Amino acid sequence: MTYSCDMTRTPARRLAEVAKKVGVSEATVSRVLNGKAGVSDSTREAVLTALDVLGYERPSKLRGQRARLIGLVVPEVQNPIFPALAEVIGANLAQRGFTPVLCTRAAGGMSEANYVDMLLEQHASGVVFAGGNYHEAAAPHEHYRLLRARGVPVVLINAAVDNLGFPCVSTDDASAAVQAFTHLSALGHERIGLVLGPEDHMPSRRKLAAFTEAAERAGISAAPVEHALFSLEGGQAATTRMLREGVTGVICASDVLALGAIRAVRRAGLTVPGDVSVVGYDDSTWLNCTDPPLTTVRQPIQSMGRSAVALLVNQMETVIAHPEELLFEPELVVRGSTGPAPLREA
Repeated sequence: MTYSCDMTRTPARRLAEVAKKVGVSEATVSRVLNGKAGVSDSTREAVLTALDVLGYERPSKLRGQRARLIGLVVPEVQNPIFPALAEVIGANLAQRGFTPVLCTRAAGGMSEANYVDMLLEQHASGVVFAGGNYHEAAAPHEHYRLLRARGVPVVLINAAVDNLGFPCVSTDDASAAVQAFTHLSALGHERIGLVLGPEDHMPSRRKLAAFTEAAERAGISAAPVEHALFSLEGGQAATTRMLREGVTGVICASDVLALGAIRAVRRAGLTVPGDVSVVGYDDSTWLNCTDPPLTTVRQPIQSMGRSAVALLVNQMETVIAHPEELLFEPELVVRGSTGPAPLREA
């Protein structure tokens, strides 16, 4: 008896393509597709994964089985923190025998919800979201609830809106904001501004709360705060507005925003750090090569990536998703973009 799906009439070259992908014979692929014995579990899983990766439909009797595919959804690849996270998570997944599928949103392209539909069609074993709609209070969240209803294991990277019910691996945003503020305050800066992401962005909200508290403790009652898109242009525009308020220190919620802040300072005819000090967030690998090298707060992405994969696999094994949040301590990395506050004129 043959398997009852489109693959029953698949041309020989398609069988050959699957066999080549896995590194087994066409006869072995045929045995898997027909559900026959004599094939190891690891080979059977490899053949099914190859079907999913190559876009072929599974035999109907095998459709209920999860593929060893893991969706890795990132909002963009222009910000170097996301490719770095994808590399760490992908490597850890591969070590455990899973195939990561990178899903990147782009203007005019597929949405997160579209990617979730695709991953469900491919019977993905789980999904890791490294930035996305779950950060934003006003964004659509129905696709997360769909994943939960289907019992698909999910892990979120960094702060999420309430009540999604998934485990989360986060950098401590409050600690990051306090470290940056304390550093600039120790250098004598009294007019310190904060450039954040959109107002409904949960990590930005956490940073804002901690920054406001630190500023009040330091006796700064009206610290300037600006919200912007996470882009160089957004950082530049927000910082330009702050410079009119006389800031001498700028803390940014991403390294990309910080680069925009440095550009704004220079276009105002000022210098970094002589007139204005700038602190970023993430510690993207190439930012120690900027001029000046960027002082930033480092996210521990190696530890976070490993923990995200461990949490995901734990869900697969226990079928229980505890909506816990693991908080990781960030690290201030001092480089050349921060210095003593400029002396005030008498």
